[in-house]
Amino acid sequence: VGIIAQPDWTGAEAFKALGRPNLFYGVTAGNMDSMINRYTADRKIRSDDAYTPGGEAGKRPDRACLVYAQRCKEAFPDVPVVLGGIEASLRRIAHYDYWQDKVRRSLLVDAKADLLLYGNAERAIVEIAHRLARREPVAQITDVRGTAFMVRTGHEPQGFVEIDSTEVDRPGRIDAHIHPYEMKTAAACESEAAQPVQILPQGALRLPPREHTVLRLPAYEQVKSDAVLYAHANRVLHLETNPGNVRALVQRHGERDLWINPPPIPLTTTEMDHVFDLPYARSPHPRYADEHGSHEGATKIPAWEMIRFSVNIMRGCFGGCTFCSITEHEGRIIQSRSEDSILHEIEAMRDKVKGFTGVVSDLGGPTANMYRLGCKSRAIEAACRKPSCVYPGICPNLNTDHTPLVKLYRRARALKGVKKILIGSGLR
Repeated sequence: VGIIAQPDWTGAEAFKALGRPNLFYGVTAGNMDSMINRYTADRKIRSDDAYTPGGEAGKRPDRACLVYAQRCKEAFPDVPVVLGGIEASLRRIAHYDYWQDKVRRSLLVDAKADLLLYGNAERAIVEIAHRLARREPVAQITDVRGTAFMVRTGHEPQGFVEIDSTEVDRPGRIDAHIHPYEMKTAAACESEAAQPVQILPQGALRLPPREHTVLRLPAYEQVKSDAVLYAHANRVLHLETNPGNVRALVQRHGERDLWINPPPIPLTTTEMDHVFDLPYARSPHPRYADEHGSHEGATKIPAWEMIRFSVNIMRGCFGGCTFCSITEHEGRIIQSRSEDSILHEIEAMRDKVKGFTGVVSDLGGPTANMYRLGCKSRAIEAACRKPSCVYPGICPNLNTDHTPLVKLYRRARALKGVKKILIGSGLR
């Protein structure tokens, strides 16, 4: 695997630096959505970039995934392009774009890439690499979980029963914002309470097996002009996130369909250990170093300085908060590393990373205190359809015992050479 870090996107030459790829171009905008990285909430261009040496701004374009994918196609038109990372993952369906104040098409459509991988894609990227290495055409790779692809009418994957998404989640009215000083009368309350509730008779709706079902979301052309249908499509996307009972999704964009396969199966603790125990360099890309190979001085990368002595212990979040994208990206099933794997990484960081002073700046993850938390029953977990395990109340099937986390903290703090351990990531 060769990495071309922050290439010059004004032409295709920088994308030919390593020659013609043997398998495919993998395109990512980095650890952060490029638009959030480039602009403030007031849509003003930021004066610095924490992910670039010296904090220098302007080293990546707007919507970097889109631009990079186009340049890859210019460099070698016949080489498959695979999108991934946080930017592609969260823009996998028709989505509202804050910067343009409109609904944009799926990033896969605009980038004209061959595949889009969403979430943590270790399983998908390995399978795709092996299949492309066997010279399987990329257009035939339509059965990998955690991927999205475009398909023309009449060329859809076979063996699926299509269900309209409105049969699963009925679009309703959008309530007006509550006036903070309005006092409702008793008559108004009684009128609202009198609204009938429709209940389908038992057995009225018989659904086919989920693994052979695809839900048809409202088309891009519909959601871009109808707020209710947009909200409905987004809600269905969030409802279909549990790998145990999820269904494929399809959304029309013009003359073609965007097909989204079910999310990846979460990694076991053994698999998580395997991923994290690989021999990472624990240093920025060599391209960012000065002529002496150093990352010090003016070439310091602010984001790297913040996380260079941190260790990731888990991924995922079962909160399902509407203002957050962790669940949409990583799923709600917590995936945790073993204690031994985490302690070995701290020891390796202590022994190999230059400048370590004995302080672990962060022992956490997206939701640090959800380490080893989850459903008490695998069967219940696989059947559950709730978007959140903690709303409107904490689920009685949720294990909330923090003993394993406290034990991990104590074992890590007792390691030779470790003076202090901080928690710098999310406590929910």
